[in-house]
Parts: sequence; structure tokens; C-alpha cells
Amino acid sequence: MKRKDRLLAHHLYLLLAGLFITSLVVSNLIFQKFFYWYPLNIKFFDIPLFELSVGILPYPITFLITDLISEIYGQKNANKVVVVGIFSSIFAMGIILLADAVPAIAGSPIDDDTFSAVFSLSPIAVLASMLAYLLAQFFDIRLYHFWKRLTQGKHLWLRNNFSTFLSQIVDTTAVLVLLCSFGVLRWELFFGLLVSGVVFKILIALVDTPFLYFFVFLFKRRFELKVGEEIDFIEPECK
Repeated sequence: MKRKDRLLAHHLYLLLAGLFITSLVVSNLIFQKFFYWYPLNIKFFDIPLFELSVGILPYPITFLITDLISEIYGQKNANKVVVVGIFSSIFAMGIILLADAVPAIAGSPIDDDTFSAVFSLSPIAVLASMLAYLLAQFFDIRLYHFWKRLTQGKHLWLRNNFSTFLSQIVDTTAVLVLLCSFGVLRWELFFGLLVSGVVFKILIALVDTPFLYFFVFLFKRRFELKVGEEIDFIEPECK
């Protein structure tokens, strides 16, 4: 690959990493607001379904990005993005804790109680989310490449959906168990949120499959990659 193409590949990788990290950090900051994502009030054994945290909205983007990076840049570079995303979340929570500890002045538009009500649970939630998310993402990436090797780089839809389906079940179950154990959520909400979260994420995974095909097509066409081929990613030399 020419140096010009390597530079472009490097810049695109950084762009994808930035989108991934932003989506992950934002999802951890906005999680306390809940909504109905379906217009009907459906219940299952008197448990309301389709009640979701708004934090789930940017979450599927992260799995789309890691699948794209896995397909184009390989498993090692996908794992790198996940690790950086986790450290970014920890850093963001440190800033929030510091901001929460600083007392607001009398004329502040947001007082201490309001700020704490919105962000005080974030460190606990982020800890739970990070533990679950770290497990799910590494699981997703490993499964993705298992299916890629098994199909010899063919059937992109299969590895995209199968890896995401299973990893989302792991992620949703783990994070809800931890949040309920820490007292952030009530246990009676567990089943409804579990079913809602898993169904929502599976549907989004199905919806994002055409987008993955489109972006993979663009990358492979631009960098002239064959079926199953990945970019031999080497960071450009600093001059």
C-alpha cells in the first residue's frame, strides 16, 4: 500500500475511533432518562416492555464501528479502540466527580442539588457499564473474527449479526445485574429492561447491516482489498 493510502487509512481509523469514544462516553452521561421506544404500551406478565434508557441510543453505533474496524483493520486494532474507550469513560467520570465536588455559587444557573441529581449516579453506572461493556465488546470482536475465519471472509451479514446478537445479550444482562446490585435500578424493572434492551439492540443490529455493507464496500473499493483481506495497518512515521 502506498504511503498516501496508509495516511488515509490511519486518518479514517482515528475518525472511527473518535466516533466510537464519543458514543460510548455520551451514553454513560445521559443514561438516567428513560423513554418508550414503541408507541404501544405493551406488557408481558404485567411487566411494561420497551422502556429504555436514552443511553442506549448511541450504543449500537459503537458495535457498528467495532465491526467495521474489525472487518477493515483487524481484531487487534478493534481491541485497541475498545480499551481507549474504557479509559476515556474513566477520565470523563473523574472530571464529573471533580465538578460535583466544587460548590456552586449563589448565582449559578445549575445548583449543586440539580447537578448531583443528574450526574451523581454516573460513576456507579459507568463502572457497571464498563465492566459489562468490556466483556461484551471483546466477546463481539472475538466472535466476529471466528465467523470471519469460518466463512473465509464471506457472508458479512452472518458475522455482523451473530456476533452482535450474542454480545448484546451478554452486555444487557451483565449491566442490568450490576446496576440492580448497586441499587441504581430496582430489581422489579430487571426483566422488562432486559427484554426491551435485547429486542431493541437486535433490531438495530439488523437495521445497521446495510450500513455496514455500504461502508465496507467503500473501504474495500478505495484500498483495493480482496475478500477477507484486512489493511496491514502501520501507523505513519512521524516527521
